[in-house]
Amino acid sequence: MISFDGLGSRMSDKRLSAIRTQRRVLHKLLDTSAGTRFGQQYKFSDILSGDDITELFAKNVPVHSYADMSLWWEEARQGRSDVCWKGTIRHFALSSGTSEGSSKYVPVSKEMLRAIKRAGTRQYFALLKEKEVPVSVFNGSSLMMGSSSDLQYYGTHYQGDLSGIITSRIPLWFQAFAKPDIETRKMPWKDKINSIAEQAPDWDITMIGGVPAWITMLFQEITARYGVKSIHDIWPNLKVYFHGGVAITPYLSTLQTYFSQEVFLFETYLASEGFFAYQSRLRAAGMKLIVNNGIYYEFIPFTNEFFDADGNLLTRYPKTLTLSQVKDKEEYALIVSTCAGAWRYLIGDTVRFESLSHMEMVITGRTKHFLSLCGEHLSVDNMNEALRYVSEIFQVKCMEYCVAGVKTAEGFAHEWYIGTDREVDVAAFSAALDNQLKQINDDYRTERDFALKAIKVSLLPNNFFTDYLATIGKQGGQVKFPRVLKGGQYTQWIEYVEAQSKKNKDFL
Repeated sequence: MISFDGLGSRMSDKRLSAIRTQRRVLHKLLDTSAGTRFGQQYKFSDILSGDDITELFAKNVPVHSYADMSLWWEEARQGRSDVCWKGTIRHFALSSGTSEGSSKYVPVSKEMLRAIKRAGTRQYFALLKEKEVPVSVFNGSSLMMGSSSDLQYYGTHYQGDLSGIITSRIPLWFQAFAKPDIETRKMPWKDKINSIAEQAPDWDITMIGGVPAWITMLFQEITARYGVKSIHDIWPNLKVYFHGGVAITPYLSTLQTYFSQEVFLFETYLASEGFFAYQSRLRAAGMKLIVNNGIYYEFIPFTNEFFDADGNLLTRYPKTLTLSQVKDKEEYALIVSTCAGAWRYLIGDTVRFESLSHMEMVITGRTKHFLSLCGEHLSVDNMNEALRYVSEIFQVKCMEYCVAGVKTAEGFAHEWYIGTDREVDVAAFSAALDNQLKQINDDYRTERDFALKAIKVSLLPNNFFTDYLATIGKQGGQVKFPRVLKGGQYTQWIEYVEAQSKKNKDFL
């Protein structure tokens, strides 16, 4: 049995409690799944009988990518019981697949659905503790912008975006306050936006939730339809926005143009694999990690000791850290084991703890969504911060963007494609962006003097990015544009950009 003696003097009570809770969560996960095919192969029963289950778990079970876990999950999709999780999996979430470009099918057990509902309820009621948030928000309706809840049935299971799965199973006690109605939730994305816009004046929306890009699109449709400047002209009591899926930074200036009153922002970390964290305090440094809800967390230092230049894990048995070992302000790749049958699963996100005393963390990017062609180590977090700064200087709204690293005759270069709401001096914009990245990232500044010879910026209409997603069949409440393009994604994007430029010579 692991000892916690002496840790209390070095750790906050919240962190110490979280460490103990996580050990209990791991024990329950292993105990529940010991009889599954996965549990038998990796000898969960032996791990449970050991002195330190966290150490034995990390030693005996390799880290799994999606490709690794999908070999097991495919059996569960065919209707086989007790594969990775006890019982039969009836729902599979269709992930947006921003890393490899192809769709992923992630199991969603009944235990996971209950866990997600518990987490959502906890964040919902955390608002009661915030004195700045008026109690009146609980008297109105909540609008949750998810994908279609009209799930596809495949003989053994239902399939759809996680947001669609969740909204298809809204608790009865909440349905009276939830918008849109059941029929609207089942609609395809464009039809849903039109239906919501049509009904908008009849609703008293006080809280809204969804991915920033699609919420912005909804606000644009509603304000244009009724000839108003602010969404508050339609929903005067809107006070709370629950956002997630991508960083809100690139969208914030645009969203604020639709607000004529203060709207309180609360971030959520809801992925296809589970509900990991939520912002529990107004203006908190990060989101509170949910440690007691059927998910066990491990962390890999996101360094070249464990990952190659493309973000691939170098070994399936890397050095992993638990909550007792991580440090503030350091970047980690997140590993989860869940009550849906994901085991030591590398989900692809990188995180950083901003306040371990409060168990608060931020998402810094993706393991494969960063650029390090020659040692510049440019993260999505760096990109978001630099673009926010430059867009404020030039007073433009930049919501979507993507970056690719390319090899040139002179060395290496970064190609940026940025959505804007109006024309600006591209050369000046490019120089300002380059300079800001140098201020933020020392490695980038160094490499710009050596191997990284150029930065090229192309400015596009903001809606160009969502139009592109539509052409490849990716629309919905959880779909987001990949920030860093590599391989086939880059090739497909360039082909689309070139095709559009031929249609319109003034396009770029």
